Amino acid sequence: MSRYRILVIDNEEDLCGIIRFTLETEGYIVDVVYSAEDALLKNISEYNLLLIGVTLSEISGFRMARIIRNNPKTAITPIIFIATNDNENDRLTAFSVGADDYMIKPFSLREMAARIKVIISRTENKKLVTFQQLSYNKLIIDLARKQVLLDEKEIQFTKKEFEILKLLMENRNRLFSREELLKRIWSEEAFVLSRTIDVNITRIRAKIGTYGKNIVTKLGLGYCFEE
Repeated sequence: MSRYRILVIDNEEDLCGIIRFTLETEGYIVDVVYSAEDALLKNISEYNLLLIGVTLSEISGFRMARIIRNNPKTAITPIIFIATNDNENDRLTAFSVGADDYMIKPFSLREMAARIKVIISRTENKKLVTFQQLSYNKLIIDLARKQVLLDEKEIQFTKKEFEILKLLMENRNRLFSREELLKRIWSEEAFVLSRTIDVNITRIRAKIGTYGKNIVTKLGLGYCFEE
């Protein structure tokens, strides 16, 4: 299996040791820390899943989850909470801060491993779908089908229009000069007027409705897709 990385954060050292042994036996790479403070010193984005104790020290498990969810690099990292008490309010809080699952101590280690496998698989599939799409609110480029969708309806684009919008949305807030756009989009054609870029940009803006305003002209410099 792929060497997925898991970070366990709980103040019960014996439990952490047992979880680590179980998950390493399953083929995972497992790191353990005993506080949220120590966990946040790590590069959380390197991990495929986090097991977080609800009751930690100064920074609670819930507060740590909020910090993780507010960071774009870790916003979709799966989180499983492990709690001492089966408290409805804690469960509700856990899911409100972005938990993927919630387990009560003591729990079955085999069940824990099974849940982790399902959640990691689901998240990896979600990442694959995300990788095959570029999106900005309701404007979506389906890279696999080479389609542009607005409010879930396909818009007809020429090949060059598609390539321009794709390039701009892949590199949001980056400015492209007309010369660079010509070189990238019309690389195989010997002679193309820079005016051609302006015409295509005008057509793209008209086709994507209110999102047309996101394609900004920098006078004398070029174009960019601004968020």
